[in-house]
Order: sequence, then structure tokens, then C-alpha cells
Amino acid sequence: MRSAVLAGGASTRFGSRPKGLVDLGGRTLLDRAVDTLTQACGRPPLLIANDPGAAAWQPDLEIVADTLPYRASLSGLYTAVSFEPSPVLVLAWDMPFVTAPLLRALIQDRGEYEAFIPESTGPRGLEPMCGVYAPTCADAIRSCLTAGRLEANAFYSDVRAGTLSLDTVRRFGEPEHLFFNVNTPDDLTRAERILAAQSSGRP
Repeated sequence: MRSAVLAGGASTRFGSRPKGLVDLGGRTLLDRAVDTLTQACGRPPLLIANDPGAAAWQPDLEIVADTLPYRASLSGLYTAVSFEPSPVLVLAWDMPFVTAPLLRALIQDRGEYEAFIPESTGPRGLEPMCGVYAPTCADAIRSCLTAGRLEANAFYSDVRAGTLSLDTVRRFGEPEHLFFNVNTPDDLTRAERILAAQSSGRP
């Protein structure tokens, strides 16, 4: 299965520096996402990015710019599912603690679902930017974008959507940590604490 890193967001809270290039424990968030997806799928991911400097981030990656003019996570997802003729595993680049075993579970348990995402303890109860999506999701995603429905899960009711249960997710770690997003400098500080605790074996 092919995978894709979703490199979205203006990163204004990091001084307009692409947040995926922020360092966490000696490695960038992008490096961490690429390594995790490569481990899960056995090949490097696509990089879905609009930044004109993206070619220099990881020169070996194939870069694909958004195909629709919407600045939303859903637009990046549309690009990923439209580019590949088969299901694609996607991961946002600001989720540094997602693990390869969790991603492999998503791939293995997907069955016939067109969208298959993990349950979480977050506000939505799901993590749309970490999942497996079939090309057949493209029309439903495009319809939501055209209608101005930009929530990442806006199209789920229009496709066969399934979830990796929270109990299963917990086999791979604490959901609050697995799906932690680095959006601000304060988030990065907290991520450093999580990483230090993991490195020391603390819960």
C-alpha cells in the first residue's frame, strides 16, 4: 500500500516556518512521519505539500501539490486519494507519536471500508488525519469541499466508513499521546516531555 504525509497548515505559530521542519528529539516532525510510514508500508511515502520549498525538505520523496484550491486538511486528503489508484495510508506530519504497528493494524483491519480511521479520546472521537482511504472517497470529499464543508470527517456519511476501536488502539499506546498534535510552541514543549518520558520508560 502507498502512503502519504500530509504537510498542511500555514504554521504561523512557528513564525511561518513549516512546522514539519521543527526539531523534536534531534529529528524533524517530517522525518518522524516519513520513517513511521516507511516502516508501516515498506516504501517511502508521497509528500502532499504546497510549499515552494518542499523539494528541499527530503529530496528523495515524490512531492504532490494540492489539486484543488482549498486551504484545508480535507484538500490534502483529496489530493492523496486522487493521486493513487488504490487505497492510501495518510498521516499528518504534526503527529510525531503515531507508531508503525498502529498503522499496520489500520491496513490489516480495513476490510472493505472506503475510509478506515482509528478511534481516539480527542474531541471528535476519531483521527481523520491518520487513516486508510480508498480512491472512491474522492467524489465525496470533493463535494464537501465545494459545499464549504471543510471538516476532515465531513464526508464519512457518504462513504463506507469504519473505525479501529479504541480498545485496539490502546494496544499500541496511550491514545492521548499517540495522536498528540504539535501545533504551537507550547505543544512542542509538551511533546518533548512525552518523548523524554517514553525514552525513560515512564508512562
